[in-house]
Amino acid sequence: MVPIVLYDACVLYPAPLRDLFMWLALADLFQARWTDRIHDEWTRNVAANRPDISPASLVRCRRLMNEHVPDSLVTGYEALIPTLTLPDVDDRHVLAAAIQGGASLIVTFNLKDFPASALDRFDIEAIHPDEFIVRLWDEFPAVVLNAVRTQREELKRPGKSVPEYLATLEQCQLPETVARLRPFAAEI
Repeated sequence: MVPIVLYDACVLYPAPLRDLFMWLALADLFQARWTDRIHDEWTRNVAANRPDISPASLVRCRRLMNEHVPDSLVTGYEALIPTLTLPDVDDRHVLAAAIQGGASLIVTFNLKDFPASALDRFDIEAIHPDEFIVRLWDEFPAVVLNAVRTQREELKRPGKSVPEYLATLEQCQLPETVARLRPFAAEI
């Protein structure tokens, strides 16, 4: 049984990171989950910070994400929200969705907002995106390398050289992932 992993909105906000996490989800190493509310959060922030990206493009991206990752959309979690306690009350919907969706991991940059003391009783762990990918790499390096290669090869507007691609991943706060990938640059 592959683990179920909930993506927080902060992981879906930067396009290169969202794209990489979609390719990893399509590699069938885990089952990716999110909610419409998580979609709303990342798309609202992209729209606010990137007026050059049309609302239609964001709607299309959401639709494609939902279509390409089977059973990704968690529903029916709302009643759990008021029963949960987290440092930031606005993050309770993420934990509620993880519980409802059967996730064992929440991939997020906001680790302080998901302390182990609040998650342990649900057997859920919050994990930084870089650590998550490194764990995948340690178990399935060929599969992760293939996902990375596929992502880079699919970049068309604009395409990126391997050094440019790795620099983009570093900018997305994935230094350990990049350290694992560098020795395999010729295969990316």
